[in-house]
Amino acid sequence: MTGTGTGVGKTVVTAALAATASGSVAVLKPAQTGIVGDEEGDAAAIGRMTGGIGRMTGGVTTSELARHRDPLAPAVAARREGAPPVTPGRIVAAVARLAASHDLVLVEGAGGLLVPYDDHGGTLADAAGPLAAPVLVVCPAGLGALNASALTVRELRHRGLDCPGLVIGSRPSAPELAARCNAVDLPAVTGVPLLGALPEGAGRLRGAEFRAVAAAGLAPALGGEWDAAEVGAER
Repeated sequence: MTGTGTGVGKTVVTAALAATASGSVAVLKPAQTGIVGDEEGDAAAIGRMTGGIGRMTGGVTTSELARHRDPLAPAVAARREGAPPVTPGRIVAAVARLAASHDLVLVEGAGGLLVPYDDHGGTLADAAGPLAAPVLVVCPAGLGALNASALTVRELRHRGLDCPGLVIGSRPSAPELAARCNAVDLPAVTGVPLLGALPEGAGRLRGAEFRAVAAAGLAPALGGEWDAAEVGAER
C-alpha cells in the first residue's frame, strides 16, 4: 500500500481492505515516524478501526518494525536517532513471517512510493519486488491527484511492479469540481482503474460500522460493493 504523498488516507484504506478481506489478516507498518512515546501510530489506528473484525484474536493482527519521533522519511528519522534503519530486506522477512500464519498480509508504506527507508535509498518498491506483491495506490480526491497518481503508477510500471488500481483515501461528502472530475479522469490519465473512494471521516469509525463504510467504499475487486459509475455520474 503506497500513496501519492503523506496524508492521503493510506491508513484508512489499509484498514478498509483488512476489514473487508476474508480469512485472517495481518497489517505491517514497517516504520512509523512522527510518534512520541506511546502515541497511537498507524498500526494502532488500524487495530482501532477494525476492532472485533477478523478471526485472529478477535480482530486484525497489526505490527510495526520501528517508530521514530521526528516526522521525517524513515531513513532520516532513524539516522537522527542513531537507530538501525528498516531496510527492504527487513520488510520482506517480516512479511514472510506474518504470511506463515495469515491468509493476507497488508503492508502500509510511509508517505509516497520512493520515500527512503535506509541510507542506501531502499524504498517500499524495493520490498515489493522480491515479494512479487501488487501495489495499490492511494490518492487524494482533488487538485494534484492526476499528476501525482500518474507519476506513481508510471514508476511502478518502470520497476515491473503490478498496480491493480487506485483508491481515493478521503472523499468529501460534497466534492468540489476537481474531485468530481478526477473520479472520471484518474483511470484515463493513469491507465489503471479506480477501485474505490472512502468517505471523509471514515477513520473515526470502528468495528461493524467501519466495515459497512469500507464495503460501500471499495470495489468488488477489493472485497466491497462500490460502483465507480455512481461517482462518475456526479460530474
